[in-house]
Amino acid sequence: MAETETKTLEDLSALKEAGALKDAAGTDTAAAAVVANTAPVYEKKIDKLGRAYATGKRKNAIARVWLKPGTGKITVNKREFATYFARPVLQMLLKQPLDVANRLDQFDIMATVSGGGLSGQAGAVRHGISKALTNFEPELRPILKKGGFLTRDSRVVERKKYGRAKARRSFQFSKR
Repeated sequence: MAETETKTLEDLSALKEAGALKDAAGTDTAAAAVVANTAPVYEKKIDKLGRAYATGKRKNAIARVWLKPGTGKITVNKREFATYFARPVLQMLLKQPLDVANRLDQFDIMATVSGGGLSGQAGAVRHGISKALTNFEPELRPILKKGGFLTRDSRVVERKKYGRAKARRSFQFSKR
């Protein structure tokens, strides 16, 4: 049989400092400290013109968004956003990520959006603005993530099935 050697407290403390001892849960304490310090670090992503770019999606709409420091002007498809999105609800939807991040009048936003209807397009632009904000200022990511602005809303219209009037609705039943 193998002989067990006796160790003094000094020997054990030297081993612990070296990271060879495991704690009560069975994990390496030194390795756990290293893992805790290596949280993901997000970098600033800016093109040569000083703009942050992101793509936002919602339903069938896809928005390409460029964000740069400015006075707060928002342009959608080369038109003022208030004329493109006439409904106040859609205008509010677009400003939400900027409002949460307290950056309302600090960035000029230029977006091109295609596909879907106005509601889906507004959601796509909002998603794109949120992602572009995190590309420009990575420290805003936790605030926008908590508000749910970085999550792509994946709900889309269900397809029509054969033998049905719509996706789930049956044709009207006739007894006679």
